[in-house]
Amino acid sequence: MRSFRRVALLPVLIAGVMAFSGCPSGTTVSRINSDPGRYRNREVALTGRVTDSWGIAGTGAYQIDDGTGSIWVSTTRGVPARGARGGVRGTVRTSLIVAGRSFGTIIQETGRKNQSR
Repeated sequence: MRSFRRVALLPVLIAGVMAFSGCPSGTTVSRINSDPGRYRNREVALTGRVTDSWGIAGTGAYQIDDGTGSIWVSTTRGVPARGARGGVRGTVRTSLIVAGRSFGTIIQETGRKNQSR
């Protein structure tokens, strides 16, 4: 009976590994901000609420707060509205300056998943 349980769990374990392999690991804003060099040029995934945003002609930036801190996200896909909840996937970059404004450590968006408010 015990070996049957182990065999039954094997497909679940394999499916879980396949689902998460190649995906960026979930992290927190506080981890990124405390050691930006560790995450520089790495893909990360965050979930949170948009606290600020601005854009023009489909490009712009928005600030996401995951409860541990906030970070700016640059995008070329249009910006979400303030208060929107969702997830973002992107590459951590340092020292982005746009129109004379420094954004420090940012995430360059590669994907986004919106959730309901």
